[in-house]
Amino acid sequence: MSLTDLAVRNAKPLDKPYKMTDGDGMFLLVQPNGGKYWRLAYRYLGKQKTLALGVYPEVSLASARQRRAEAREKLAAGFDPGELKKSDKRTARLAAENSFEVVANAWLKEHGSTVTPKQCEKTLSRLKNDVYPWLGKRPITEIEAPEILAVLKRIDGRGARFTAHRVRSEIGRVFLYGVKEGLCTSNPAAALVKAIPPAKATHFASITEPAKVGEMLRAFDGFSGTFTVLCALKLAPLVFVRPGELRKAEWAQFDLEKGEWRYLVTKTKTEHLVPLATQVVQILKELQAVTGNERYVFPGARSRQRPMSDAAINAALRRLGYDTRTEITGHGFRAMARTILHEELEQKPEVIEHQLAHTVPDALGAAYNRTKFIKDRRVMMQKWADYLDQLKAGAKIIPLLAVS
Repeated sequence: MSLTDLAVRNAKPLDKPYKMTDGDGMFLLVQPNGGKYWRLAYRYLGKQKTLALGVYPEVSLASARQRRAEAREKLAAGFDPGELKKSDKRTARLAAENSFEVVANAWLKEHGSTVTPKQCEKTLSRLKNDVYPWLGKRPITEIEAPEILAVLKRIDGRGARFTAHRVRSEIGRVFLYGVKEGLCTSNPAAALVKAIPPAKATHFASITEPAKVGEMLRAFDGFSGTFTVLCALKLAPLVFVRPGELRKAEWAQFDLEKGEWRYLVTKTKTEHLVPLATQVVQILKELQAVTGNERYVFPGARSRQRPMSDAAINAALRRLGYDTRTEITGHGFRAMARTILHEELEQKPEVIEHQLAHTVPDALGAAYNRTKFIKDRRVMMQKWADYLDQLKAGAKIIPLLAVS
């Protein structure tokens, strides 16, 4: 007789395992510990075999019968349902081991040895937020270009076109890593290089009109924030280094007697020298009385062991009424200096570029040298500070001659 739901539910464990048959080879194996297991007895190529159909109550009587029917169909077609089940498990395990997420994380581990930890963290964040939810669990060998394109369009659709292009590149590098490791045979992301329209380059907001620069410098005097941030705000246009380099400046890097600031440029991994104008030295000496015993010139408000926030300068500018998206940003002081030094003070472009710590090969192909044009740069930095003082005072400015 066939089993009933009630009979299966009420089956009690005994001292030894026992079977309750349902017909056509299927039975319920009841264990002494109370476990109930569906099994199918069948013969294949003359050998008696048993196939596990699931555990009750997770697999109901009706579901067990459906699985029995499927197994019988495979037998009728000449296949061993037990071996097919093992094969399916192996395939699923291999797919999980070679999912896009697993391969991407392996690539990131290798990639992490060639970039900064912060860069690696940003890449992982993009993958977690924009890629893994849709491709992460997919076997890397089964992912095709249309699936990747759907991911990219989703990113581009929210207005993050730069991110879409970056993610396409990173997905491609994951596939190239997979090819190298023998986990896949091609890179479908390569076909999508032009699938997303080019991203329009945007520049950091900057003020390059001398009169407006003077207005801004006068506005600094009305800043009501901390003295430390005020000093950073005043120094930013004078030294025009990258915002991250200014906020992470350490007292050990400065020689105020010589008027020099030496540090390692994080972007190019090169040593850089900033000649300090007398105005810069004066500001630093005043600040030294406040933070001179700290490691950082501009320590954080919450933790003195860390530099001030990377948003401090922009926050100060917004506090003064400036729009950091359209008017001026902390990074915009570099564009301001580059433009005015060349157009108004007629300084040599190569001298300006070296002071900006840009990697500029010379005529012989030599890369940036921290001592290149140092004499010219010392003169230029002092002229720049004097020029800014005149702009702040509202004086009529006559362009200075270029350094010979």
